[in-house]
Amino acid sequence: MKHVFYFLKQIHRHTGAVLYFNIMAMMGIGLLDGISILLLVPMISMSGIVNINAEELPFMEVFQFLNYFSAPIALLIILVIYVGIAAGQILLQRRISIRNSEIQQGFLRYLQIETYQSLLKANWGFFIKNRRSDLIHILTAEISRTNTGTQSFLKLIASFIITLLQIGLAFWLSPSITSFVLLCGLVLIFMNRKFLKRSLDLGKKNVELGKNFLAGITDQINGMKDIKSNSLEEQRMEWYRSITKQIQDRHVEFTYVKTTSQAYYKIASAVFIAVFVFVAIQLFAAQAAQLTLIILIFSRLWPRVSGIQSSMEQIAMALPSLQVVRALQKETSETLEFDQGSDKFVEPMQIEHGIQCTNASFRYDKQKQVYALKDINLFIPANKTTAIVGKSGAGKSTLIDLLMGLNLPETGDILVDGRLLTPKRILSLRSSLSYVSQDPFLFNTTIRENLLLVSPYATDDALMEALSFASAYEFVKQLPDGLDTVIGDRGIKLSGGERQRLVLARAILRKPSVLVLDEATSALDTENESNIQEAIDRLKGKMTIIVIAHRLSTIRDADQVVVLEDGKIIQQGKYSHLSTANGVFRRMLHRQLVGS
Repeated sequence: MKHVFYFLKQIHRHTGAVLYFNIMAMMGIGLLDGISILLLVPMISMSGIVNINAEELPFMEVFQFLNYFSAPIALLIILVIYVGIAAGQILLQRRISIRNSEIQQGFLRYLQIETYQSLLKANWGFFIKNRRSDLIHILTAEISRTNTGTQSFLKLIASFIITLLQIGLAFWLSPSITSFVLLCGLVLIFMNRKFLKRSLDLGKKNVELGKNFLAGITDQINGMKDIKSNSLEEQRMEWYRSITKQIQDRHVEFTYVKTTSQAYYKIASAVFIAVFVFVAIQLFAAQAAQLTLIILIFSRLWPRVSGIQSSMEQIAMALPSLQVVRALQKETSETLEFDQGSDKFVEPMQIEHGIQCTNASFRYDKQKQVYALKDINLFIPANKTTAIVGKSGAGKSTLIDLLMGLNLPETGDILVDGRLLTPKRILSLRSSLSYVSQDPFLFNTTIRENLLLVSPYATDDALMEALSFASAYEFVKQLPDGLDTVIGDRGIKLSGGERQRLVLARAILRKPSVLVLDEATSALDTENESNIQEAIDRLKGKMTIIVIAHRLSTIRDADQVVVLEDGKIIQQGKYSHLSTANGVFRRMLHRQLVGS
């Protein structure tokens, strides 16, 4: 039952009093259902089809007024009352079904919004630590699976309430017979406990299988070019056959558990009904009318009790999914990037003096002694160009993440214009910043919509100006639909260089005061790289530019060059000075010149 209470607690958090109004309406249906059963005896008795002595039934006094009417009229009155109650029950059931659907779909949407919002508010460290495919799986498959549990929970509540009311009615008619039947039912439910445990275990296995399935599919679709070029199709197909077989087996196993529990239940029910009839007649000396009503009540209750068992198995199956969703929400709440309310609109920051790192150190795993950055002391002057270079793994991108406020230093400080970079100031900084990564990201929509993401009200002239700046105007103009060309998943219909130019145009369209280029020209040919470099040079003095560069020839005109190695600054100065002084920068430059 703890699984049911867990679901009740979670749904109550969303629906509040609405859930309990629905429960009260279900009680009304249960009462109407009970009354309609009671009406069957006077109907049968008055019809004369079966001779039933109904006088001993406790509720027959209610129908004494019918003695003033002839038998046909009395029967007609009973039938009209019966039809009225049945119609009222059906209309009430319809309304409850609609409200249950509103609760179910509302709870689903509530989980979706709460979970996605918690992800957006988590800090960058959370996304570094967690596998992206796992997050996508929880947002899609696991939240959808909880919807099945919600539906089963609402069915369970309805069946449980109606069952209780009809058991109460049976007690009123014959406490001794009803007690005997209930004892048999409790034995039956106790015997079926093992099926709930197996359903819960299968739900946990489904969660893990789902994660592994989506992770594998995501990796393989992203790496399809490598799979095909290295003839790995059959190897990957073997993996796919294996994991889909496991998923198939889990679903078949759940069907086996469900049908086995139902089979046990139905066989035991048949045995109990046979024993019940024998005992009711031989031991309790039940009267015909009384026995008829009780048999009728319990014949309608057995399927409901069976439904309760089935609903509890479905809830047990869905419970691990709800727990995974709640665990994700809890984890994100512990890694909040900002306090509640800090994400309101803030004015973009205008940097007057510069950004400064003071003894800043950072490590990804605080359990290890390995630092990604160690004792960084650096000043990036406003409206100047700062280039950051170093070998792969030197800490260049990590330093950029610190400067943008994506990660906070474990020790030391980041200051902007001499003031500490607080959460509110981080938002203000990001509002004034454009970032272009070495792995350009574009959405599967038109070029126009990709550009308008950062400036929704930009005119076509502004779009064309940004495209021209990024040397992208000519190739966009030659596309069949121009700005309205759909570019495919992650811009797959474009070349690597074209994607980088579009992302650069999007960054410029925002008119930032800080432009961060993380090897943003690495996929460009020499001509386009030269054109963009000239355009960037024209921005000097108008905005703060931070460049991570692989090709050192592109940073000749930088105001300062910072050389990183093993997470430390080992050289800093003008390009002309570092290229002649003995050190890492000169050796890197020499290797590139010899290689070219």
